Amino acid sequence: MVVKLCYSYDLDHTGITIGDRYLTLTASEFIQAVLYKKDTKMTATMQVEIENLKCGGCEKSILKGLATMEGISEVSVDHDLKLVSFNGDQSVRSAVVTKLRSMGYPEKDSLRGLDAGLANAKSFVSCAIGRVT
Repeated sequence: MVVKLCYSYDLDHTGITIGDRYLTLTASEFIQAVLYKKDTKMTATMQVEIENLKCGGCEKSILKGLATMEGISEVSVDHDLKLVSFNGDQSVRSAVVTKLRSMGYPEKDSLRGLDAGLANAKSFVSCAIGRVT
């Protein structure tokens, strides 16, 4: 005996279920579809408030540095708010924060003392490189 499951599906991804349209699947097809969805990573827009952002050279360095990272897209830098925004899975946020810190732009209030001074020095180098390139 084959059991058929019927469920409504948002065919055009608008959030509105189309009344007459149903996908009919066998139980095994349904389980495979659910497992596929489970493995699909959801992306979100995230922001990191950073320190040591001074100018357009800093912005260029940040954009160039983050462009090499996989799993993120639509990177932007806001000078006034000192924010780096990007799209990606939640699991890549810590990698982005680590990359920014290595370039001299640590997350706000994450470093103190000598570590903060070293990050500031790194940011001057990153800034200079950004101005030259």
